[in-house]
Amino acid sequence: MECPVDPNMSIVGVTHAKWYGAPPPMFCGPKTDEQPFTGFWNYNYECNKGWANPPETCDVYEDQKAGKFDNSAPYANTAGRTDVEGCCWWGRGVIQTTGVCNFGKLNYFLGAGAANDGRPSRYPQVDFCKDPEIICSSPEYKELKWIAGEFYWMESVQGYNEGGWDYLTELRKFVDGGMTGTAFIDGVSGIVNRGCHNPVSV
Repeated sequence: MECPVDPNMSIVGVTHAKWYGAPPPMFCGPKTDEQPFTGFWNYNYECNKGWANPPETCDVYEDQKAGKFDNSAPYANTAGRTDVEGCCWWGRGVIQTTGVCNFGKLNYFLGAGAANDGRPSRYPQVDFCKDPEIICSSPEYKELKWIAGEFYWMESVQGYNEGGWDYLTELRKFVDGGMTGTAFIDGVSGIVNRGCHNPVSV
């Protein structure tokens, strides 16, 4: 069900943080001869220098106050990548739907993937694999940011039953116990963020 990775896909996100020096929206795109790697965003850089010669302005995004790209040398992420080719599967929507697997499931059950197979589809014209940004950018289906989150919740959280921890059983215990303590919430948070209810060992 996973989406195929298109190395030529280019996407710029539609939202981003606005704090002082915040980076612009996420983006992905193929490596080129002119730019075979990506650097990093220097959020400390003072770009409003009207007095400089030549003058400098903050022009990467609207209302930018500071920061700039530094692509003078490759800068590896935690996975060792120094480019953003095929890296178009960042989190989107209310639960941050992420990765080729989760977008592929959306497409298979609710999008163009279902329609192409002749199965009923709520969004037959929406191809989540060809345009993952549509979760946030669709003017026609503004509910997609919520639908994607609800789909993930039903498919991956409500049906979770691993290592002796069953979501519905634990939910009933939590409610019957007066909804006190954080163990249930911690477990659910682990499922959403790491795919596992167990806390991370330090």
